[in-house]
Amino acid sequence: MFMRKHGAHITVTPMIHAHLFVNDTTYRRNSLALCEADRPLIVQFCANKPETFLAACRLVEGVCDGVDLNLGCPQMVAKKGRYGAYLQDEVDLVCSMVSAVRDFCALPVSCKIRIRDCPQQTIEYARRLVDAGATMLTVHGRTREMKGADTGLADWSRIREVVEAVDVPVVANGNIQMPGDVERCLAETKAAAVMSAE
Repeated sequence: MFMRKHGAHITVTPMIHAHLFVNDTTYRRNSLALCEADRPLIVQFCANKPETFLAACRLVEGVCDGVDLNLGCPQMVAKKGRYGAYLQDEVDLVCSMVSAVRDFCALPVSCKIRIRDCPQQTIEYARRLVDAGATMLTVHGRTREMKGADTGLADWSRIREVVEAVDVPVVANGNIQMPGDVERCLAETKAAAVMSAE
């Protein structure tokens, strides 16, 4: 509700661990406390198994407006757990998770990714996700290695390359620190929207 009050058109939950969400009712209850003012709402999961991601998504049918597969988390916990940005080299697996939700869940599925070192790899990755059923992409303009002391600035030009390469809405992410950054980011990336969370 706080974000809606300050102009957010869509809200996205913090990343929820799909395996825990499916198998632990206490975790499920604590990770998803909703109210009608949150809508439209996208529930964001991390996962590394198609059946687990699908099961988590089906549990939120009726309480949200879409689900998102987080493929952008660069934290060490994601590396240890084999999810987030550490799945970018397992494109077939990632696409199978997306297509499972496309085929067997009533909710639209989107993906949040980070850019790859190679621009063409980023474009191919984005296209594969769209072909698998992603109806929207959020692109963080940093690589998986750009974190902590090595964060650096997000590269908006790389986000624009994805915008120009796919036929679904692209949300730009990275370097949004103040209201004026939103307009600058939209102008530079030609993205459909901006996500303000880093």
